[in-house]
Amino acid sequence: MKFWPLILGTSLLAGCARFQTQPLAPEKSAAQLESRRLDDAGLKKFFTTNAVPAPESWPLTKWDLNSLTLAAFYFHPDLAVARAQWRLADAGVKTAGGRPNPTLSVTPSYNSTVFTPSPWAPSVNFDIPIETMGKRGKRIAEAEKISESARWNFVSAAWSVRSGVRAALAEFSTAQRRLPLLQQQLAAQREIVSLMQGSFDAGATSRPELTTAQMALGKMQLEVSSAEAKSAETRSRLAEAVGVSSAALEGIEFQTDFSAGAPSDLPSQAARHAALVGRADIRAALADYAAAENNFRLEIAKQYPDVHLNPGYQFDQGDNKWSLGLTVELPILNQNQGAIAESRARRELEAAKFLQLQSQIIAQAERAVAGWQSAQGQLKTSGELLAAAQRQQQSIAAQVQAGAAAKMDSAAAGIELASVRLAQLDSETQAQSALGALEDALQSPANDIAAVIEKISPGNPKGKETNP
Repeated sequence: MKFWPLILGTSLLAGCARFQTQPLAPEKSAAQLESRRLDDAGLKKFFTTNAVPAPESWPLTKWDLNSLTLAAFYFHPDLAVARAQWRLADAGVKTAGGRPNPTLSVTPSYNSTVFTPSPWAPSVNFDIPIETMGKRGKRIAEAEKISESARWNFVSAAWSVRSGVRAALAEFSTAQRRLPLLQQQLAAQREIVSLMQGSFDAGATSRPELTTAQMALGKMQLEVSSAEAKSAETRSRLAEAVGVSSAALEGIEFQTDFSAGAPSDLPSQAARHAALVGRADIRAALADYAAAENNFRLEIAKQYPDVHLNPGYQFDQGDNKWSLGLTVELPILNQNQGAIAESRARRELEAAKFLQLQSQIIAQAERAVAGWQSAQGQLKTSGELLAAAQRQQQSIAAQVQAGAAAKMDSAAAGIELASVRLAQLDSETQAQSALGALEDALQSPANDIAAVIEKISPGNPKGKETNP
């Protein structure tokens, strides 16, 4: 019997968690970030598990929006934070399900006036708490809804990452296409300046005319320099959106054609309704409201006190004395009314926030639809202007060949054609921006990335195993 305390203490300590330090090493983590590459072996495993369809070869020869989005799902730090927050909320379910431990108190006493049979009268008392009104179940229900909200917040983060990759890739594509058009304008303007210089030397062109052409050339050189810097900047932003360094994108070939993702028609009322009830942030807001409601139930249940059983034993001068007590808090001065009022107000707040979110989604969808309609109109107009400019250039080229027009006219027509193509590019960029806003409003892109987002969510075991 004398070994029972030792056995009991050893058993209790065996079930205890042990602290293990995990210090952060800034130099090591920075080196890991810099070493990320799109041919990473872990990324290949992630693609094999999550890509739809799985890649036939590795590394990929071309990276499009979907493949870059998957790479961002693997690398981007925002998803790591959202996943950690989900796991923290999920751990709260385990905390909520914990049962209160009984307590043990040992009170040795000594009677200095009595020495037989023993002056010692030790007593042992237990306190066994018993929760009433299903408080534990209500705590668990609240924690589960908080965990569900965190899970949907993770999905929202995935959508935000996807949106960021799309915007960065579109911006990069625009910069890559704009630079050669500006270079074409620059080359044509140089030809014009050269021709005008010859004409000026021959006395056929005035100094102001030549100076005007030279100033136009200088402006175009500045625009080309700015476009070159913009191209490098957009590459850096694309790398940031994916979650890698700019060096990781060196030598990578990108597929920047977004035409396959354009919808054939505007979203129906059913699609907008689906967004109002099914978007990840809507689902998270519903879970937040459910958590607030379960907390309200819990606070109401706390009006009713818990019960404490108090069995005890005392060895009193040779006599074995047993007792069984009962402790109940008397809800006389405080009936948890303050916490109940606070919880009720929190539920009302979550309801108001949900309605606010739905209102914002309606406005966002309407703006996105209007933007898409406007962009489509501008795209059509710019297409017509481009066709007219192409016909004009072909006509002038024929006139030059026939000797009816000068080379300077052909160069000027080339500048005009490049200007119209730049306007066409701006219209296409605006259309892609409008399409991205539409997809963000509905959280429903015209491809299968939505299924991938659901697949990598923290509730999916493969998603946990394949993510760093």
